Amino acid sequence: MNVDLHCHSTFSDGLLAPAVLLERAHWRGVDVLALTDHDETAGLAEARAAAAQWNIRLIDGVEISISWGDHTIHIVGLGIDPEYSALHEGLKRIRHTRDSRAVRIGDELAKVGIEGAYAGALTYAGNPALVSRAHFARYLVEQGHAGDFRSVFDHYLAVGKPGYVEHQWATLEEAVGWIRDSGGMAVIAHPARYRVTKDEMRQFITRFKALGGEGIEVVSGAHSHEEYQEYALVAKEFGLLASRASDFHGPSESKVDLGSLPDLPADLKPVWHGW
Repeated sequence: MNVDLHCHSTFSDGLLAPAVLLERAHWRGVDVLALTDHDETAGLAEARAAAAQWNIRLIDGVEISISWGDHTIHIVGLGIDPEYSALHEGLKRIRHTRDSRAVRIGDELAKVGIEGAYAGALTYAGNPALVSRAHFARYLVEQGHAGDFRSVFDHYLAVGKPGYVEHQWATLEEAVGWIRDSGGMAVIAHPARYRVTKDEMRQFITRFKALGGEGIEVVSGAHSHEEYQEYALVAKEFGLLASRASDFHGPSESKVDLGSLPDLPADLKPVWHGW
């Protein structure tokens, strides 16, 4: 099976509508796909209809932003019930605070001479309730403030840069609880991407598992080949299920296309082993 358990649509910061995303997944040979928009499940109905058309098994998913100490980390929920009330209300709360953060990012960028950044980012957002740093990055590149997407983060949006705004997301306890109580499985998204020490990551994984977290992305579009190997060892050490996940946002922005990652190492138990 070609399984891809992390991607985004225009309902968060992806470039493709859910139906177009599913069509692309079909032509890319994907058998099982999870749509995991940031803090939002509204795109799942459209994705589900398109999945039936293209004979793809769709996994209802979400990617929840959490605060852990001074770090922002993402937890993917797979096989969730998007109508579960606690999850629905929790995500609604996060989206509200996400919008206020976006306004503050615009204010901070204005202080360094970049006027109208919030309004500009909003034009790139398919969902006006989910203006993210990715939308700001697209606008700043288009306006010539940086040469590419990555440079925007390096110069403006990363920690310590002019447009960075600290924010309190959901807690780890909340995110894992919402996912599990809705019938889903909690998975740590792209663990190598976070600016944490190895000891900090081990502490985080220990707490994640104690709360009922079950999986970790090993083969990820955000990981190098060396990091595949590193997190394969982590998955085995902590007894976590392994996920394969492109983190696809769009053909012009993603390093890895849908369904094109290498297979998981054969000695790992995949998150889909019981599906």
